Amino acid sequence: MEEMTRRRPSLSDPDYAALAWRRYRRLMGWMTFAATLAVLAALFYLWRTTGALPLPLIIATVVGVGLTVLLAAALMGLVFLSSGTGHDQQVADFEEEQ
Repeated sequence: MEEMTRRRPSLSDPDYAALAWRRYRRLMGWMTFAATLAVLAALFYLWRTTGALPLPLIIATVVGVGLTVLLAAALMGLVFLSSGTGHDQQVADFEEEQ
């Protein structure tokens, strides 16, 4: 009985999982905004240093910078999601039992 009261919530609990994924989606929304700003800053920098930009360069910059920022945010968000929900601790406890 005492073990049940000490257990942290995990993604196995549907209500807690919904909360955790909602926080993750909110984080990704903000990071989409940050990626847009990064793309605009990169395009502005390129325009100021080289002049008129050809369409392929604009597309490559949007895809390259935008996806890089979003991929980094997604992976870091999943790391924080895993750590914050107790999944990492469950693995550590399982290894100690072995």
